[in-house]
Amino acid sequence: MNPSSTGTGRRFAPDEARGVASGFDLRRLPADFYADPFPYYRALREHDPVRRMPDGSYFLTRYDDVVSVYRDAKTFSSDKRVEFKPKYGDSLLYEHHTTSLVFNDPPLHTRVRRLIMGALTQRAIAAMEPDLVALVDRLLDRCAARGECDLIEDFASAIPIEIIGNLLGVPREERGPLRGWSLAILGALEPVLSPEQFERGNTAVREMLDYLEGLVAERRKRPGDPEKDVLTRLIQGEADGERLTEAELLQNCIFILNAGHETTTNLIGNGLVALLDWPDEKRRLVRDPELIKTAVEEFLRFESSNQLGNRISTREVEVGGVAMPAGTPITLCIGAANRDPAQFPDPDRMDITRNPNRHLAFGFGIHQCAGMSLARLEGKVAIGRFLARFPNYEFAGEPVRGGRARFRGFLSVPARVKA
Repeated sequence: MNPSSTGTGRRFAPDEARGVASGFDLRRLPADFYADPFPYYRALREHDPVRRMPDGSYFLTRYDDVVSVYRDAKTFSSDKRVEFKPKYGDSLLYEHHTTSLVFNDPPLHTRVRRLIMGALTQRAIAAMEPDLVALVDRLLDRCAARGECDLIEDFASAIPIEIIGNLLGVPREERGPLRGWSLAILGALEPVLSPEQFERGNTAVREMLDYLEGLVAERRKRPGDPEKDVLTRLIQGEADGERLTEAELLQNCIFILNAGHETTTNLIGNGLVALLDWPDEKRRLVRDPELIKTAVEEFLRFESSNQLGNRISTREVEVGGVAMPAGTPITLCIGAANRDPAQFPDPDRMDITRNPNRHLAFGFGIHQCAGMSLARLEGKVAIGRFLARFPNYEFAGEPVRGGRARFRGFLSVPARVKA
């Protein structure tokens, strides 16, 4: 097993773990955290599960505490205007992140989510499967022709770009910049933001807005099928509902492109790497492809694409036995909650048949990921067909992590493949 890939091999000694927990600061993370955060999560869960940060915010690592915050959307707000103002100032990043679905409370959150979900019904998602299968098979053919590939660049990242591009009706020849824009904007959500990340993020928002203004104008002239085309649904709104403003429309198009892209890329990449790190589980899945459904759930739990969430308290409240005043920022550590032994027996072992598996990779409550059924389908088809085609794939070089705390995934995974 290669602990550097999926982060399961290291534990702090008891005395060391107490020191790690008492000194943990999300704004000053040690270099080895990015490769393997799980020993830090474990130390915090055991010794300081409701950890007060030096900046006055709190960091939660227990499953039950994280769920309790997710459940109460009135007490724990997703509105980020107060929290993001010092970080982004009067910038395009501030405008984007305080207008998008994920960082808002009802009523805006409710209106946008309802419009998106109308094009992501189970029937609509099922209708996408044949095209998804064809796309995956084309990518696998290219890998087979070369005998090697990068699991991220040549496979995992190419799938959600096509799927989300189709949902918004982005012409195929215009999809090239989408991944770079997504990485720049989501990278600016890291706990500590460098001037370079800030500049890249703002540039990406500006370029996406410029592009989307043209796309929206064209769609207004030539609407698509609102049963399949999310952009048309967002433009037209509901027959008896309030339409989005132009800013709300454009910023939530950016959100859809980014959220649907990066997290699904990480699900596919993390799953394929984890199987190489756990060869017995890979053999089980190769022998019994019907296990792919529970395997995808375990990949989501074991290597959660999104490791951190955020809320702010709207009133004085107690979480995990700790009193917090109104206006307290709270970080929900999804990655730690999904390794909590109180909820998941032997949590640092990957078990593709794990059941029950009530992971929080998609969040919980009213903000649970709107595209989770589509992400599950993409993971099932991509990983399942990859294994069927290349059961003996292997590393052809060292995997390169993305180097981020919030979004856990790889930038590059060189692999050798053969049928």
